[in-house]
This record gives sequence, C-alpha cells and structure tokens, in this order.
Amino acid sequence: MVMTVHVDVVSAEAQIFSGLAEFVALPGESGELGILPGHMPLMTRIKPGAVRIKLPDSKEEVVFVAGGMLEVQPGLVTVLADTAIRGADLDQAKALEAKKKAEEALADRRSELDYARAQAELAEAIAQLAVIDQLRKRGH
Repeated sequence: MVMTVHVDVVSAEAQIFSGLAEFVALPGESGELGILPGHMPLMTRIKPGAVRIKLPDSKEEVVFVAGGMLEVQPGLVTVLADTAIRGADLDQAKALEAKKKAEEALADRRSELDYARAQAELAEAIAQLAVIDQLRKRGH
C-alpha cells in the first residue's frame, strides 16, 4: 500500500486543492522543499513558484503560489498561499504583461515603496512564467 499524506492548498479566495498525495514539492524560503508522509512538523514561509503534488495514481497536480506559509503536521500538509492558481488556469499573456509593467515601474523609480512593490510583482510574474514553462515541458 502506498503511503500518503493529506494536502490542502488554500488562498484567501478559495480552496485550490484538497486530497491525498505521495509527495509534495514547493519553493521554500531557503530552497526547494520535499515533503513525504511522516515528515517532521514544520512551519516556514514559501516563495512564489510551483507546488507540485504527486497523487497516488501517479498523476501530478501543479499549483502556482505567489508566496505564503507552509505548515506540516503528522498526516497533514497545509499551504496557505497569498495567491494560488491551478497550473491549468495560468495565463501566459497575463503573466508577460504583468512582467512588462513591473519592469517599467522599476525603470520609473519614483519612491522606495513603488520600487519594492514593482520588485515583488516582477518576481511573481517571473515565477508564473517559469511554472508555465515547466508545465509545457511536461506536456500538461
């Protein structure tokens, strides 16, 4: 029998994923994290990028997150995302436009607050584009 852990991926808007998984990988603040059933308790911040959830039927669910928190408890992995979008729902044109606007805002540096916001928006857009590229390479 395959060992599994329950995984919930939620954002302020909706629950994006809830189900059993054999493995979860996501971008932690200090690097890529891999969570298997029985992982020790953990709480950490996550960076923008892909949450990859390996399902028991050997399929993989991919969710883009724009940062947030990860909590691992015995039998439960919870991703509390600032923003979460199913991989299939990502829009390359929107992400490219957001990247362009953020780059323009960085070039037009009016204040430190605007600059910091533009940097965060640029990082999020680049992460979305990277997830879209990964999904295309895998044939999703």
